[in-house]
Amino acid sequence: MVTVGITKAITNLSEVQIKLGVVPSPEADFFVEWRESLPTLTDAERSRLDRLKQRFLYYADSGAITEGTINLILLSPLLETLGFMDAPYQVRGEKYIRFEIEDGDTLLEGLIDALLIQERLWLIVIESKRYGFSVRQAIAQTLAYRVGSPVSPVFALITTGEDYLFVKLDRDSLHYALSDKFTLSTAEGNELYLVA
Repeated sequence: MVTVGITKAITNLSEVQIKLGVVPSPEADFFVEWRESLPTLTDAERSRLDRLKQRFLYYADSGAITEGTINLILLSPLLETLGFMDAPYQVRGEKYIRFEIEDGDTLLEGLIDALLIQERLWLIVIESKRYGFSVRQAIAQTLAYRVGSPVSPVFALITTGEDYLFVKLDRDSLHYALSDKFTLSTAEGNELYLVA
């Protein structure tokens, strides 16, 4: 059996479809969670999210931001603001994942940037990329990680710090869908509110 890194074996959505059998959902209401029954943010949360947006723009204006910097200046504080760092949740950084694909001769392996867990339930897989990277480029990798999840459905967040995209995968049907892309590059407002 050959072991291959997910990022080397799965580089685009065509490979996700061919190698893993994952396809877009034909159902319009497959992924309504990102736009229905959204919680109301408190004034304190809005203030904190405004500060995070300003922090990101400050760093972005001074040059390229690495994936590690995105995690430190934005992702961790965002999870903290939303209460995901404390019980009953746990954040696992760089979660190793390994699974066999259909051909029976290949094991895929990789590291998920961050995983939000409640007990044994994977709530959200978080894939962060460096500033300047397109969140769309990370969809294939994110779907591959989620196929290895022990539960279904699994939700994921892909972020560059500037842009945010949510993904839902149902492992049973192997269907997925995407949210709209949210961005901090808006002149008015703060789309981080919608992300939260």
